[in-house]
Amino acid sequence: MYCINCGVKLADSEKECPLCHTRVFHPDLMRPEGEPLYPNKAPAVKKRSLFPQIFATVAFVMTILIVFLCDWQLNHTVSWSGYVMGALLLTYVMLVLPFWFRRPNPVIFVPCDFVAIGLYLLYIDLFTHGHWFLSFAFPVVGGIGLIVTAVVTLLRYVHGGKLYIFGGASILLGAFMLLLEFLLDLTFDVSGFIGWSLYPLTVLVTIGGMLLYLAIWRPAREAIERKFFI
Repeated sequence: MYCINCGVKLADSEKECPLCHTRVFHPDLMRPEGEPLYPNKAPAVKKRSLFPQIFATVAFVMTILIVFLCDWQLNHTVSWSGYVMGALLLTYVMLVLPFWFRRPNPVIFVPCDFVAIGLYLLYIDLFTHGHWFLSFAFPVVGGIGLIVTAVVTLLRYVHGGKLYIFGGASILLGAFMLLLEFLLDLTFDVSGFIGWSLYPLTVLVTIGGMLLYLAIWRPAREAIERKFFI
C-alpha cells in the first residue's frame, strides 16, 4: 500500500507514514502484523576519532622542538634548524591539516598548500639573501598553483568533460615551460631563451591535443575505450 499524502510505499504493519507521519489506518480498524519497510530510527552516526591527527600533531611539535633546541644548543641561534622546521611545517600543512576536517575540500586546501610552499621558499630566500623569490619562485609557484587549483576545482564542480580539463591543463603547462625557462634566464642568467623548454612544450601540447581530440571525436574515444577496456 501507499501513503495517501506523499505516495511512499508502506508495509501493511505501518501505523503512520515514516516521511510525512500521516496515519495509515483508522484507529478503530485492526492493523495486520508485519515488518515495516523503513527503520523507525535513524542509524546512529559513529563518532570520528581524532587520535591519529592528535598523535601526528604531537609528533611534529616534538620534532620541531628537538630540532630547535639542538640548533640553539650548538650555535646559539637559528641556523640550519630553520630549514628543517619549515619543511616539517610544510609537510604538516599538506599531509595532516586536511584530516582535521570531516570532509576536507581540495579546492581550499590545494591553494593553501601552494601558499605554504611559497612562504617556505620566501623564508629560504630571505635567510640566504638570494633575491630570487620575486623574480622566480613567486611566479613559478603561483602559476603552477593556479593551474592545479583550476583543474581540481573543475574536476570537483563540473560533471563530465575530464578530457577537456586534462587536455587544456596539459597545453597550459606546456606553455608555462617557456615562462619557466625565461624566468631562469632572467633570475640566474642562464643563457639561451628558446632551448630546453621546447621539448616539454612539444610533449605536453601533443598530449593535450590528443586528449582534446578524443573529447571532441566520439568514435575515436569509443575505439580507445574498447581497445583498453576502459
